[in-house]
Amino acid sequence: MLKQVCWAIILTLFPLAANAATSTPSPDRIRLGQRELQLSNELTRAQDYVDVKHASVRPSCEMVEPPVALATPDPLFVPANHGQKVAISFIIGTDGRVHSPLILESAGLPGDRRVIQTVRGWRYRPATCNGVPTETEGKIEFSIR
Repeated sequence: MLKQVCWAIILTLFPLAANAATSTPSPDRIRLGQRELQLSNELTRAQDYVDVKHASVRPSCEMVEPPVALATPDPLFVPANHGQKVAISFIIGTDGRVHSPLILESAGLPGDRRVIQTVRGWRYRPATCNGVPTETEGKIEFSIR
């Protein structure tokens, strides 16, 4: 008897589940399916997108003001041989301080050290791009002739 009841329940529920699976989709599902089909048929090309500038690209400057030296004492450079020189490159930061000094042409370790120590103490009014302080590169050469 229990077996018959179980089969009766299964046979009554199975046609309901089969009908639910084969029933017509709702209007929302039809619209969604049509929209998906429409989007998949549309071609998307890279040229359809607007170019976005990279974050590192600087804006063009209409009004540029170079850095102004405020305090740039001489390093008391004394080369070992007459005619030797020290060339140095550095960054003038937005704070007006010298950053990342780099010896381009050396006259020996003691002279290079003295020049780097002195240049690190230099102060500038920073360069501006459209009125906004910006970093710039500075290069200078010391020699005795």
